[in-house]
Amino acid sequence: MSINLLNRIVFLTIVLFTISCSINRTEYYVSPSGNDNARGTLKKPFLTLQKALESIPADKPGDYKIWLADGNFQLKEGAVISSDKFNNPDVHLTIKAETEATPVISGGIKPNGWIRNWDGLWETSDVLANAPEELFINGKRATRARFPNEGYLNVKKVGEDRRTNFYFGRNEFPVPVNEKDVELVFLHDWSISRIKVKNLDFETHKLTAVDSVGAKQPAFFNMDNWGPHPRYFLENDVAFIDTDYEWCYSSKQNKIILKLPENQNPENIDIIIPVSESLVKITGTKENTIKNVSFEGITFQYCAWQIPEMGYCGVQACQFDPRPVKQGWDVVPAAVTADWGENIKFTDCVFKDLGTSGLWFSTGCKNCTVENSEVNDVSGNGIMIGEGRDRLVNGEPWWKVATDEAALGNTIKNCSITQCGVRFSGAIGIWCGLTAETTIQNNDVYDLPYTGISIGWMWSPEPTPCRENSIDGNHIHHIMNVLSDGGGIYMLGLQPGSQLVNNHIHDVKINAGRAESNGMFLDEGTTNVLVANNLIYNIAKSPLRFHRATTNLVKGNYLFCRNGNPPIRYNRTNEEDIEKVDNVVYAEEDENYQTELDKIIKAFDGK
Repeated sequence: MSINLLNRIVFLTIVLFTISCSINRTEYYVSPSGNDNARGTLKKPFLTLQKALESIPADKPGDYKIWLADGNFQLKEGAVISSDKFNNPDVHLTIKAETEATPVISGGIKPNGWIRNWDGLWETSDVLANAPEELFINGKRATRARFPNEGYLNVKKVGEDRRTNFYFGRNEFPVPVNEKDVELVFLHDWSISRIKVKNLDFETHKLTAVDSVGAKQPAFFNMDNWGPHPRYFLENDVAFIDTDYEWCYSSKQNKIILKLPENQNPENIDIIIPVSESLVKITGTKENTIKNVSFEGITFQYCAWQIPEMGYCGVQACQFDPRPVKQGWDVVPAAVTADWGENIKFTDCVFKDLGTSGLWFSTGCKNCTVENSEVNDVSGNGIMIGEGRDRLVNGEPWWKVATDEAALGNTIKNCSITQCGVRFSGAIGIWCGLTAETTIQNNDVYDLPYTGISIGWMWSPEPTPCRENSIDGNHIHHIMNVLSDGGGIYMLGLQPGSQLVNNHIHDVKINAGRAESNGMFLDEGTTNVLVANNLIYNIAKSPLRFHRATTNLVKGNYLFCRNGNPPIRYNRTNEEDIEKVDNVVYAEEDENYQTELDKIIKAFDGK
């Protein structure tokens, strides 16, 4: 062998060795039948995701994969992925389902020790420290005992302070066994309160809550602000259990009480209580952003959130009035949260059966994506991007002094989002706060108690980091099923360069309350937004509504109106400020209304 050939072989060997050292490709395997003392290989997998995460070296660039086998990975507390390991742009982490596997990251437990009481109801004391607020049977949410079973009661008259008490009718509901466990669910126009009962006086027919019902500020949350006889119902007492699969929790006995069909035994069916308050936290800092983390084919199921002791009193979109009073509003948390993350991705994932919201790309998240994923049966919002306006930096609102901290360039596309707001009816399918360059595209958003998609969080045209957001090609339908004063798309605040285009919106209901619901509701401060090529029909009121908006362009939309409703409603908005170009408008009384509607629906469906 010549010296030149030998030198070349040595050189290539050194190059290949260098590449193999600099690009470290490592795989870890996790299985419900694994062991955290094992090696994390295919044949000897770990038991927990957290062990696999801890096994990844902190200082080696490379592509790391954690493969999850089929089955449930039960958590008592959420897994944490932090930027101390994953802040290098040359490190990529993928957590992925094995081929044909359906791994479930679960925060639920199965209670045992059921016995049948003299009333024929099943009981168990196998309950953890926190009182359970959700229970699932065979993968379906069981009804927490309520009265009435369907529909609502109506306040007869509010009390003098209009905030803490009201009067009910004689024999309006059963006398609770333990009134201290009873939760009052009170409906406002666009939010609800869930708050414990302090006292039920059956002589004066007066109900008093433990604190103010409705947010303490602003003042329009007075009980009777939207009407003299608002809706409410009661939950969580054995006296309300009268149908199969209803349940309640008794604090006196520390027991779950459940009604089942005569031939069923709880030990033989799949009963789950959510206990973990988080499933996954992806956590960075402004100085140390977490980068390049992906989830593929994972189901996130069962997560708990405990309502504060003094109640959940909603303001809007699962933001609520904190008790005791403090700076800003609180928000219902999400099962999966990322903050200060960059290039975080969820693909072909499922978020379901959650006592929280689903997924949240929070403060400082950039270029994060959720695609081809499903959100189904969650208590709060479906997917959230960004944050509101309350956080302070050096004593000043963050959106004034730290505009670079806004969520930027994030995307939600090709997702199915349904049955959000199961417990907190003011929830949104997709909620975005003060965000920039957000893309919400080709999602199916439906069967919701309130608004489909909401973007913006400033009730004025004051400048914020909110800009260049796009809501494009979404199918939003069968919404506003419980509350009022929302729409398929709700927008507010100054968002220069934003657009609402190519959306298909229909079947928006009207409910109790004095404010209407619309196909699109463009609220205070909406300015210089393009509203184009949208199809809107079967809307209880006007397809479009502007409220305290300024100059906007409405172009090439198809607006189908119920008789007596104009295509566009202008609430405290100068009509001449809304430029209208080439819109097609039909009213139900038009002879060719249905023919034209069918034709345009077919065209939209064919895109």
